[in-house]
Parts: sequence; structure tokens; C-alpha cells
Amino acid sequence: MKLHCEVEVISRHLPALGLRNRGKGVRAVLSLCQQTSRSQPSARAFLLISTLKDKRGTRYELRENIEQFFTKFVDEGKATVRLKEPPVDICLSKANSSSLKGFLSAVRLAHRGCKVDIPVSTLTPVKTSEFENFKTKMVITSKKDYPLSKNFPYSLEHLQTSYCGLVRVDMRMLCLKNLRKLDLSHNHIKKLPATIGDLIHLQELNLNDNHLESFSVALCQSTLQKSLRTLDLSKNKIKALPVQFCQLQELTNLKLDDNEMIQFPCKIGQLINLRFLSAARNKLPFLPSEFRNLSLEYLDLFGNTFEQPKVLPVIKLQAPLTLLESSARTILYNRIPYGSHIIPFHLCQDLDIAKTCVCGRFCLNSFIQGTTTMNLHSVAHTVVLVDNMGGTEAPIVSYFCSLGCYVNSSDMLK
Repeated sequence: MKLHCEVEVISRHLPALGLRNRGKGVRAVLSLCQQTSRSQPSARAFLLISTLKDKRGTRYELRENIEQFFTKFVDEGKATVRLKEPPVDICLSKANSSSLKGFLSAVRLAHRGCKVDIPVSTLTPVKTSEFENFKTKMVITSKKDYPLSKNFPYSLEHLQTSYCGLVRVDMRMLCLKNLRKLDLSHNHIKKLPATIGDLIHLQELNLNDNHLESFSVALCQSTLQKSLRTLDLSKNKIKALPVQFCQLQELTNLKLDDNEMIQFPCKIGQLINLRFLSAARNKLPFLPSEFRNLSLEYLDLFGNTFEQPKVLPVIKLQAPLTLLESSARTILYNRIPYGSHIIPFHLCQDLDIAKTCVCGRFCLNSFIQGTTTMNLHSVAHTVVLVDNMGGTEAPIVSYFCSLGCYVNSSDMLK
């Protein structure tokens, strides 16, 4: 039985000697081996660790020689086997999680002296071809090269499958737990599975030139919140992004060119790490008020159907405030946690899309809405011209929670 992964062998004597380990694993093939001899008829079980530099490998006896297993992160392809003699920790990473679980089960049996029901290897050097499974990058740019009968190497960190005619995301890709960059551009994908959010290390996702009409709330609330840095949704059919999209707060680069966008998410100002934003050739009539909170290095909004600011404000003030309005303002202003397990789901949706007044407070259905223009240089260092006339200004909507806020801020609407 063999396992392909990265391995680091750490001596527990190092800290006592004032030394430190490298902190980095090497690509290796782990083999569960047995050896018999005339003097010892019963087979002895060994763990053989072979690398490209040492194909003959280093062997460690297993029977009654394991002090502890550390398997908290086994679903992420990580585990540690602590041996008694020599006193080392064998740290495994970037393994296929199901293969790792099976391998550790066999190692446990060997440690207890039990019979292992799976085929075991012999103490022979590993061939160079065995290390081909450690491929970290694969680029496929045509249908004929797309693997139909063979799995993707589990160790892939960068996978590109462009111009392959894919109409859905291949579920085999979603087993590649080490993926950092996934490029599915120039295909015919209409919908994204929520399980893309299980790729916990994914930093770049390229979906340019597909048939997407939406970006699901489930993806916005997945582990992508902590990992995703670059997202390319250009050349699709997206009209709007959910307000939960703004929970992807690690995003630094967002491309939305050539879609059918009619609005940005109202909470877009929560994307505090966003530095590059491109949404050219869409159908944006105006920008949301929280757009002012962005701090960008590059902004491209060329070719949108921006409207002229309205002279008269839209007044939707309620006097007195309804109980719903008053409660919603209190919850949001005091940052009281809420969720569908506490209040009805439709109320959660209302709170998610509440307007932010220029004074910093919130309003739900009672507000004054005004439109003015803003110079895009106030939020971005480099701005692509909005139109062919050399303009860098765009209309932006502002909300006011009361008549007093509107009067005090009336200068900004002139």
C-alpha cells in the first residue's frame, strides 16, 4: 500500500539542542512494507518514506512503536504520526483525504501487530515515475486533451480547463483540496455548484466567458470568505450580485466586464481589501451610496448607461416610524446579531439590504433618497474614463434617515 503526499520528519530532540526544523515538507511516496527472515518467521511491518533524492527510502518500524496519531485535519489531507524510536514526528500534508484515512488505518493495524488485509509493498526502491502524481499545475485548452477516463492528479494547485466546452463544473475538480487557482474560462458553464466553496485554499477563480446568470449566496457564505483573492466573472450574463457577495472580504481583484449588471451590491463598501475593480460595458444606472467607502488602485466603469442625477429627491419618510422600522434601526445600530434561527428569514433579508444614511445610521423603509455625482478619483488612484467625453464622474445614490439629515447634508446634493 502506498500514499503520495508531502512529508516532513521532525526530530523531537531538536528543541532541546536549540535547533529548529525546516518547516517545509518534501514530496514523497509512503509505503507500508513487510519483511520476513529465517530468524523471525513473523513479518515485521515498516513505514518506508521515499523521495526523489532518496528513492531507496528511510524505513521506520511500526509494531508497538507509535506513540500517538494526530488526525484533527485529516479531511484536509494532513496528519502526524509520532514514533517512539527514533523520537520523530512524521508530518504528512497535501494527501488525498480518503487515501490518507485508509493508509492510517493500515498503519494502526501494523502497530498493533494485527494482520493487514490490504496488499503491502516490499522494501524496494521507488521508481521515478511514481513521483509524477505530484504534478501541481495542469493546463488544458482543448476538448481532445480533456481527461475523461483518468482522474486529475490530487496534488494540483493550479488547474486550467479552457475551451473545453464544459457545460458544468466537473465534480472531480472539487476533490482537489490543494487547488489555489482554478481557471474555467471560455466554456459554457451556466451554474456553479455550492461545493466549490469546499476548496479551502482557493485564491483565484476565473470564470471569464461562460453563461453564468448569478453567483450563489451559498458560495458567498462558504470558506471562500477567507481564501478568495481574485475573481473574474467577465463576459457572462449576470445582472446583479447578492448582498452576501460583500462577505468575500479577502477579495483584492474583481472583474465584471461585459455582463448585464444593473446594480452593484448595496454593501459593496464592505470589500475593504478590494484594490482592482473592473465593470466596463454593463448597464449600471448609478452607484450605491457605500461605493464611497472603497479604496481602490484601479477602477474601470467605461461604457455603462449612467443616468443624470435627479433634481428632486425621492421622499419615503414615515411619521411616526413603524415598529418594524424602529426595531430594524435598533438592531443594526447596536450591531445585535441576527439570523434565520432567531427571526423569520424574510426579516433577515430586509436587514441585509438596509440603507446606510450619510450620518452612519440605518434605515429600512423610511428614508429620503437623493442622487448626485462623484468624481471617481475620490475612491481610486487610476480611473478609466467613464465615457468618450473624458469624464471621470458617475451618479451615486445617497440615503437620509430623517429630514434633519437631509437638510444638514443638502450641500452634497447640489
